[in-house]
Amino acid sequence: MSNLEFLSQRRRHQSPLAGSFFAPMDHSGVSLVQTLASLSEDLIRSHRAPSHLHRKHARSLVCKVKILLSLFQYLSESSSGFLPRWFPISATLCFRELYILIYRAKMLLDYCENSARLWLVLKSEQISGNFRDLNQELATILDVLPIEGLRLSADVRDQVELLCTNCGKLNSRLDPEKEAQELRTMINEFLDEFARGEAPESQKLRGFLVKRLGISSGLACRSEVEFLEEQIYNQEEDADLSLLGGTVALARYCRFSLFSIDSLNKLPQPDTPSWGERWNRRMLSWSGSDSSSFAVPKDFCCPISLDLMRDPVVVSTGQTYDRASIIQWMDEGHSTCPNSGQLLSDSRLIPNRALRSLISLWCSVFGVPYESGEVTDGSAETIAAACSSKAAITANMETAQILVGQLADGSDEAKGLAARELRLLAKTGKQNRAYIAEIGAIPLLSTLLSSSDPVTQENSVTALLNLSIYDTNKQLIMEEEGCLSLITEVLKHGWSIEGRENAAATLFSLSVVHDYKKRILSEPGAVESLARLLKKGTPRGRKDAVMALFNLSTHPESWVEMLESGAAVALAHALTNELVSEEAAGALALISKQPAVAHAVAGVESTVPSLIKIMKRGSPKGKENAVAALQEICRKCGPVVTQRVARTPGLGGLVQGIVLTGTKRARRKATVLIKILQWWCGEMTVVVPSMLMMDNSTVMDQSQLVEPSRVLRPSPNLGSGDLTINQPVAISVPVP
Repeated sequence: MSNLEFLSQRRRHQSPLAGSFFAPMDHSGVSLVQTLASLSEDLIRSHRAPSHLHRKHARSLVCKVKILLSLFQYLSESSSGFLPRWFPISATLCFRELYILIYRAKMLLDYCENSARLWLVLKSEQISGNFRDLNQELATILDVLPIEGLRLSADVRDQVELLCTNCGKLNSRLDPEKEAQELRTMINEFLDEFARGEAPESQKLRGFLVKRLGISSGLACRSEVEFLEEQIYNQEEDADLSLLGGTVALARYCRFSLFSIDSLNKLPQPDTPSWGERWNRRMLSWSGSDSSSFAVPKDFCCPISLDLMRDPVVVSTGQTYDRASIIQWMDEGHSTCPNSGQLLSDSRLIPNRALRSLISLWCSVFGVPYESGEVTDGSAETIAAACSSKAAITANMETAQILVGQLADGSDEAKGLAARELRLLAKTGKQNRAYIAEIGAIPLLSTLLSSSDPVTQENSVTALLNLSIYDTNKQLIMEEEGCLSLITEVLKHGWSIEGRENAAATLFSLSVVHDYKKRILSEPGAVESLARLLKKGTPRGRKDAVMALFNLSTHPESWVEMLESGAAVALAHALTNELVSEEAAGALALISKQPAVAHAVAGVESTVPSLIKIMKRGSPKGKENAVAALQEICRKCGPVVTQRVARTPGLGGLVQGIVLTGTKRARRKATVLIKILQWWCGEMTVVVPSMLMMDNSTVMDQSQLVEPSRVLRPSPNLGSGDLTINQPVAISVPVP
């Protein structure tokens, strides 16, 4: 194996440099050298004064790139003179490898510059290894670079040869391992104190955080927490999630114990930008110097569609594509990687969450609408699992005490910020939810629901939502005087759509308990507002509204309020929306047992076609809900609706399919639906499997049908199949 082949194999297993990298194949000769010079200048300009833990490694790497830049500039400038515009093939290969190396060096430097300081401490050994690997790869490339064939000046040649010599030497003075080990020891000591139920001394925490790490503001602490939580969610294979979760809890505690809560929303000084601000600057440098004119960074575009990736995933070769594009590629029969041409060893698609976060951040900087295609509901559970150690739980309890104290006695601004942080803390882990409620947060959050500040109101109702996930807290919320009315008021007239949606989600959470359904139904405007949100809300808001209405519909007296408030008709219209149609069908199946509701629902023109569409394409549960709703509508509305249903092309095959393959409840409802169709359709013979013949175990209550006169039995000469128009075999039956 050649040196260059060795490099290409080796780099596949490096992090944060994991993945395959390719040099621009459309460049060669002088244009390739000029591209290298431009890339090197960008790296040097972006990293003039690194200040993070690995600053010595970073400065050494930047110095090496400066020497390479002098080489590229010399070759570029002299190409118009005695040098030809081509280079030996071996030199071109080396230049392409240098392009990949410099590009990866820039990624590593960006990674260090924009990572959390605590993360660099925890991952110090791995990151130092990345710097050493780049150094060794540079030595290998320079070793095979045909310097003689490049006709370099003596000065440039001496610099390159000296660089080659220095790269071959291991300089242990660059490694920050001694400092990193001291810092890791301090982190473990702090966590040990929390594990014993004690909070570390503020003076020691300040010396560690401010003096040793340079984290000198509450906003900087917030950036540390956000970055570390993202790493937990990414779940690197070699990550110690328990240590990482404890470090998150430690950083969050430091944020509120060391810094004044009133100063946490103040902008940081220009010389101490937050993690998010540093990324904002990096985003601007990637897209151009002017935020009014920008192009999507190439790294954020799918190599197949060339569009901004919404759900980036990694295939077996290490390449990243947008999920929809690579799935379409594989569905068309391709078995190779579009970018590299390598054979795909399997069809697994691994979410590239780190890239997704960068894309989302870039979009927020430039105001580009962005909704990730990936479902990330599991992130809270992942973080909660990582923060389940005794040390993390104790640290979070100490933080919660500080925040609840601010809710009680702080300024209006402090109360708003405390509500936001309690919202985030209550999002992860039942221990957090239980303790926050235990120390009296619910009454204080309830009073903030009437705040005139939209952000405070939204954070307060969302904090209550997150607390309500813990069953014991549901009772505390419902027993708090006026709390349910205030939640309903936010649902009706909340300042922001997010606040109204989260109020609906809170009612959904509370309505899980059967004893609370009647109270919610009786709350003035609650059901009506849910219906309005179902009709006009965002996709997430409609989902919350339909789930709340579904829960409430299980109460036997719910149909009255559903009918009077317009919720029944809203549910019927919602059947046309695939996002909420199955839950809407489930609610309609329950409340349509009342004739008045059934007639109102049947009066919506789209009801029957939508239910039949769900029976065709829905999930097993969706099909069950749809056939149950259709059966109730036909049972209560009589021949007019039933005959309209029976005339639907292909209905028999649909019903038969549900009878044979549906859930137990779906099969039972489909059987009853067939019998209703037999009862009312005077000119239709219903051909069904013999297993569905009327028997004593499934006799319908004929008194529930309007003016019955005769029933049609399956023709004994026909096999199981579709509902067919035929000469009926009819018999007279007595009218009950």
